[in-house]
Amino acid sequence: MRLRLDWKPPRVFYGWWIVGACFLISLYSGGVIFYGFTAIFQPLVKEFGWSYAQISLAASLRGLEMGLLAPLVGMLVDRWGPRRLLISGVIITSIGLTVLSRTNSLGTFYGAFALLAIGMSTCSGTVLMTAVGNWFRRRIGIATGIMISGYGLSGLLVPVIANLIDVYEWRTAIAILAVGMLAVCLPLSLLVRHRPEQYGYQPDGEGANTVISSSSSAQTASAEVDIATKQVLRSRAFWHITLALVCQAMIVSSVITHIMPYLSSIGMARAKSSLIAMVIPLTSIAGRLGFGWLGDRLDKRRVIAGALAMMCGGLLCLALLSSGVLWLLVPFIILLGIGYGGNNTLRASVIREFFGRRNFGAIHGFMIGVMALGGIAGPPLAGWVFDNWQNYQPIWFVFASLALAAIPVVLTTPTIDATVQAVDET
Repeated sequence: MRLRLDWKPPRVFYGWWIVGACFLISLYSGGVIFYGFTAIFQPLVKEFGWSYAQISLAASLRGLEMGLLAPLVGMLVDRWGPRRLLISGVIITSIGLTVLSRTNSLGTFYGAFALLAIGMSTCSGTVLMTAVGNWFRRRIGIATGIMISGYGLSGLLVPVIANLIDVYEWRTAIAILAVGMLAVCLPLSLLVRHRPEQYGYQPDGEGANTVISSSSSAQTASAEVDIATKQVLRSRAFWHITLALVCQAMIVSSVITHIMPYLSSIGMARAKSSLIAMVIPLTSIAGRLGFGWLGDRLDKRRVIAGALAMMCGGLLCLALLSSGVLWLLVPFIILLGIGYGGNNTLRASVIREFFGRRNFGAIHGFMIGVMALGGIAGPPLAGWVFDNWQNYQPIWFVFASLALAAIPVVLTTPTIDATVQAVDET
């Protein structure tokens, strides 16, 4: 008996089974590739003697390649659907982890991260956001918030990865994670579907279990904003939102990459610093869900600005840890975690609201591509500051100022009506 991969789920599971599958994929891939990188930082320094800036550059190369690929991936997911991309991405990511486990030179190390960038481009971020975004409109905020909470929970894997490295050494630990990538994420990829109309549904379950006629399809489309990708890229709204999120990308990639080395530099034991690295993404779950809920009800621009203000406060607390005020770890974790977690959810919500669903993947891909500039620049800049001054404090103050500067940028974003009117005039 042949397994049907295009089975139509019962009405009770409308859309949410996709949210669940994407949640689990983001949990594993995010923990292994993004948050887990900080756990192999010091073992690499110990074995190869590379500088912090050299190792951080790998995260930047990953960000560069993911940024370059993001627009292409976005267009492909709009055309082909998410399942094909997820399957290929899982396989390539597993190969990248295998190459990383056999690293014996800086060139091989960077090559492994190039493969990881290609794989993660097609099995996370834009692809998962598009998969969920196609199935929801009114509840896009909470649906996306639940899905990307997987990235928040993936912080639980940081101490697990650190313990694997301590027990088996880093090469064996990475090889185990490569096998896990195939075993966990490949079956989940088969559950993901493209658009609800293909299965007799509409976004949010409206008109479920009915055949969508061309006339009703047109009526639904007219009720939504639907702006072509080229017009979006020429709009002020796109660039206001994107530039604010570039600042966030620079900050988050730097903190996540350097949090364990930073805490070790001020005297914290490796086991404790791995727990802090775990708690940050866990705390972000409150932002992903809470700000997703708020974004469905309030002006998304103001909610994004509030999240950036929280990040600014968190970075100031992080900088002052260098002075021995360790109790500031608590407000740092709460403010930064909730702030960046909230904006990760709101990115999808604001694209869906301002620009529509039809070209969601391409628009999200272009936004991620520009944001990658911040993710690329941040980690090696933070590593360079430490290499030269043996102190991370200056860069945390710089990043706090950057978060503050992003607030007026997002608050001056044109409204939806102004954006639509400007597009109509062009």
